[in-house]
Amino acid sequence: MKFGVVIFPSKKLQDLVNSYRKRYDPHYALIPPHLTLKNAFEATEEDAKDLADKLRQIARNTNPFSLKTSKISSFQPVNNVIYFKVDKTEELAALNSQVNQEFSEQNPDYAFVPHITIGQKLSNDEHSDVFGSLSMTKLDHEETIDRFHLLYQLENGSWTVYETFRLGKE
Repeated sequence: MKFGVVIFPSKKLQDLVNSYRKRYDPHYALIPPHLTLKNAFEATEEDAKDLADKLRQIARNTNPFSLKTSKISSFQPVNNVIYFKVDKTEELAALNSQVNQEFSEQNPDYAFVPHITIGQKLSNDEHSDVFGSLSMTKLDHEETIDRFHLLYQLENGSWTVYETFRLGKE
C-alpha cells in the first residue's frame, strides 16, 4: 500500500487553491489541496499501525504553528509545477524533519520546499503562459495549523485519511 503524510490547510485556503487546481492540476480529483510532509511510500497495514504510533508521539511534542503563504512560485526548470509558496518556519521545518526521520529508509527525492501545488504536468508552453499570468498574483494568507494526517492510496488512485494527529498535548 502507498502512504503519505500531509497537512490539509483550512477550507478557505483549499477553496482558493482548488479554483486553480481544477484547471491546471490533473490530480485535482484524487486528493484535496495539501502540503506534503512525507511523499508517497510503500508500507504494509501492519507497518502503518507502528508509523501511526510514532506520528502520534511527534504530534504530542509539536505545538500548533502558523502557516503563511504570500506568493505563487514554480519549480521550473526542474519540473513544471506551479504552487503557493509556504513560508518555511522553524516549526514547520522541525515537523518535516521529525516525520522524515521516522521514514529514514525512504529518503526524500528533493529538499523540503513547503508548498501547495496549484498546477502540474503542464507542457513548457502551458507552464510559461499560466505562470506568467499567475506570478503577479498577490497572496496574503495566514492560518494556524493544529493537525496533520497519515493518508493511504485507494485502488482508484485517490487518497484518503488513515489517521489524523492533533498537535500539542491533549
